Amino acid sequence: MKWSHKWQLHLFLLPSVLLLLIYSYVPLFGVVIAFQNFKPYKGLFHSDWVGLAHFRTMFADEMVIGIITNTLVIALGKMILGWIVPLIFALLLNEIRKVLIKRTIQTLVYLPHFMSWVILAGMLTDMLSQKGIINQFLTSLNLSPIFFLGDGDWFRMTMIASDVWKEFGFGAIIYLAAIASVNPALYEAAEIDGANRWHQTLHVTFPAILPVGIVIGTLALGNILNGGFDQIYNMMNALVSDKGEIIDTYVFKMGIQQGAFSMSTAVGLFKSVVSFIMIGITYKMAIKYANYRIF
Repeated sequence: MKWSHKWQLHLFLLPSVLLLLIYSYVPLFGVVIAFQNFKPYKGLFHSDWVGLAHFRTMFADEMVIGIITNTLVIALGKMILGWIVPLIFALLLNEIRKVLIKRTIQTLVYLPHFMSWVILAGMLTDMLSQKGIINQFLTSLNLSPIFFLGDGDWFRMTMIASDVWKEFGFGAIIYLAAIASVNPALYEAAEIDGANRWHQTLHVTFPAILPVGIVIGTLALGNILNGGFDQIYNMMNALVSDKGEIIDTYVFKMGIQQGAFSMSTAVGLFKSVVSFIMIGITYKMAIKYANYRIF
């Protein structure tokens, strides 16, 4: 196919290519700030060059190391549970034979995905407060109330659990689609051989969707340093900053609120490089274990 014969199709792509260049590639030139003592009034070309000084400062700062640790803990928890819970939910939902009940459950669990963290943070803050509905329920069972948003360890678990609750219904869509593509003849053959529902799920459904699960799990490793800015920023407070601060919120506070542009860019660049490496590794893993290829 010659380009001159299909120029109309390329013309349709032009707006998307321009947006990609403007918002994804042109800003890449700004990473030089990480190697400068950047001053806005001097600009990119006249600020003093300091080389790797900000990176040395970053790795020598215990606070930054703690922030990276927080990001890893929260992101890994979200990745692991965000992979397991949708898979189990899809398998359980597939066993419901009443279409109306099945569709109702699907609708209810999908809804949180379409709500912003600004709204959900307000709801969860109220529900998880010392006098919120969750602690009132615990008190009714003669249990001590839990300081979900004021204790660092509980805060981490709350962030992981709330993110999984928000996304597991939407994440199950891919698994449900994979289950729908399973050949019904396999179930019929298993039933003839005497397999019950549990054995059919274990030996037919699960192996059929496992390659999809491997692809989702391996590609999710590319987000190993994405703790979730919207969620953390809207729910974090000073009491849990030592356990709740993540790279994204740190970069925002240092760069936008405090004007430490060079340091925040260095931390952000470190995150981007690690994520890029992980994407390459996980893509190789997806090819090896699930035969998944983009090109």
